[in-house]
Amino acid sequence: MKIGLLSNMSCCDSSLRPTIFLFETSKKTKLKALFAPEHGLFAALQDQVKSPDSRYRKELAIFSLYGRKRKPTLQTLKRLDAIIIDLPDIGTRYYTFLWSAILMIIEAAKIQKKVFVLDRPNPINGVTVQGPLIDSGFESFVGLYSLPVRHGMTIGEICNLLNEEYNLAADISIIKLQGWSRRTYGDETDNFWTIPSPNMPHLSTALVYPGMCLFEGTNISEGRGTTRPFELFGAPWIRPHQLVNALDKCSVPGVAFRPAFFIPTFNKYSGQICGGAAIHVTNRRQFAPVTTGIQIIKQIYQLYPDKFQWRQPPYEFEKKKMPFDILIGNDWVRKEIEKHTSIHSIERQWHPELLKFRRLRSKYLLYE
Repeated sequence: MKIGLLSNMSCCDSSLRPTIFLFETSKKTKLKALFAPEHGLFAALQDQVKSPDSRYRKELAIFSLYGRKRKPTLQTLKRLDAIIIDLPDIGTRYYTFLWSAILMIIEAAKIQKKVFVLDRPNPINGVTVQGPLIDSGFESFVGLYSLPVRHGMTIGEICNLLNEEYNLAADISIIKLQGWSRRTYGDETDNFWTIPSPNMPHLSTALVYPGMCLFEGTNISEGRGTTRPFELFGAPWIRPHQLVNALDKCSVPGVAFRPAFFIPTFNKYSGQICGGAAIHVTNRRQFAPVTTGIQIIKQIYQLYPDKFQWRQPPYEFEKKKMPFDILIGNDWVRKEIEKHTSIHSIERQWHPELLKFRRLRSKYLLYE
């Protein structure tokens, strides 16, 4: 059987052998093509760095799905008997690996090509669901179909859900996990944390990412260029103690803030001293990262109205809509922040759609 593999080197078995190596040495299949998501096959490229097609070895091509194109060509897929998808997901809608998988599935469906998805645990648990869904018109490569920011599903479960609910008509099989409980976090399993992308170095990064990635839609540094991306945030014009005092008054559950200074080595404010804070999760079962991220942005917007700015497009292949809006999935949250609406009122507005998603989601859960 001639197969194509969509994966990167962070995907390993329990002995830390990359999936790519396993298929290279398999006597039952012939690995004929590699497909690489954002950050490349070796998970080494920084965010939004486009990569060209290349070669893994002389006779094995790497087709980039994050470059001039984001989906494979039908000509390439026709040469294969099946496609295997093995990608990590960190439980957050904007993590682009999921959408590379979905675009692969859509293209495979056009020529009735079989797809196998090797499922992997959701490292921030498979129970908690948080944040708004995507409003019509705000679909993008950080959310091609309407999911909440924190979806509480595995990549295999989402592929099933989207395939059925959006009539993708793909022939997909999910290779299920064994021994995984939905309530577990990544550090409660026997799995090693293998860095899926350069700015996801720890499980603690993944815990805060559903909220802190929203900072990419602003002129606040999300800590890229430091050893604690998404756990440090700030800007040259922020006074750390003033910000932390304001955040402490908000009594955000499950989290503590520490005044901090940092100097990014790249990305926003490279080489400049930034004032801000470090975010520390004190109770991850109480912690609501999406509302926490919005609360932080609200406080910075109120404290520094003359300095704070929303990032302008382009962003993640979107040239017109505001980056913050495609991340959060609508434009009304940004407008409510500008009106100083309370975080509880904002949260109440997305609650009805989130309840509908919970009911829909229950039909596609593969694990207890």
